[in-house]
Amino acid sequence: MIGGGRGTLVRMGVLALLWGSTFLWIKIALDALAPTQVTLVRCALGAAVLLVLCRKKGHRLPRSRALWGRLTVAALFCNALPFALFSLGEQSVDSGVAGVLNATTPLWTLLIGLATGTERGPSRTRLGGLLLGFTGVLLIFAPWQRSGLTGWGSLAILGAAASYAIAFAYMGRALVGKGTPALALSAAQLVAATGLSALALPAGGLTPVHTDAAGLTAVVALGVLSTGITFHLSVRLIADEGATTAATVGYLLPVVSVLLGAAVLGEGLSVRVVAGMAVVLTGVGMTRWRKRTPAPFRGGGIQGAGGAATGSASGAGSAAGRLSMNELTENTARPGPGGP
Repeated sequence: MIGGGRGTLVRMGVLALLWGSTFLWIKIALDALAPTQVTLVRCALGAAVLLVLCRKKGHRLPRSRALWGRLTVAALFCNALPFALFSLGEQSVDSGVAGVLNATTPLWTLLIGLATGTERGPSRTRLGGLLLGFTGVLLIFAPWQRSGLTGWGSLAILGAAASYAIAFAYMGRALVGKGTPALALSAAQLVAATGLSALALPAGGLTPVHTDAAGLTAVVALGVLSTGITFHLSVRLIADEGATTAATVGYLLPVVSVLLGAAVLGEGLSVRVVAGMAVVLTGVGMTRWRKRTPAPFRGGGIQGAGGAATGSASGAGSAAGRLSMNELTENTARPGPGGP
């Protein structure tokens, strides 16, 4: 049985659709802005979108200093640091290699979750699904046919994937499920990420902005869709399903990007790519698999007969009795005088 409600599956699909275009937007945005500028603008635009949604919903940002401290830590590892690393890495790494390296996020998340205690030991089916999903990503992108798999750019993107994993585990442990609405958490975290990104501007972010229409349009799409809306959906998914499940959306990104390329740009689909997409979808399905729990017992009880003394010397009568399942459980659960 596939676990998760319809709302969770819809959020995963929308998240994959919006997130899948991130690498394309970054690549185009770098024609107009420096990497640190891209990071700052996407965080600021994403925060603005979520602040507007918060106002419409009547949510207020957190006021606790302790909570803002935790939000700042999460913003560093989930937003400011990986956004900057992706922008730096894609200066020398093509989007295909970036997609493969980004797809290591679910594996990092599982390992970190097991180490920190935020993730229980996965079942064989779930672990197999994680490994199968990554295999499908390798089939889609075929990194052995591409250049740039080794080098500083690849290390930067691999670091970004690990940073996401740290953030997912931390957010699942320190932020979600604490009484603050997910939308308010998302907005506050992107506000914190905007501040952190602004502090990094002196590191290469003071260069002139190129008035490239495509690049500026891309950074707007990157901030509004692939940062603001996407990040809110990620927080909701972490709250509902846990960090590792949220991270498995990363396996769907190559599928989305390939299908968009075929539909919008007319790019061809080879047998290898189609097979890779099928493997990815199978792997993600395995990570969502839950054992069907048996229906609760609804029987009428256990019928029995017991004798009852009438107190009369002349005879005895019998009376039927009924022992319910609850009574049976209680009686057998209690150890007797000689029991353990």
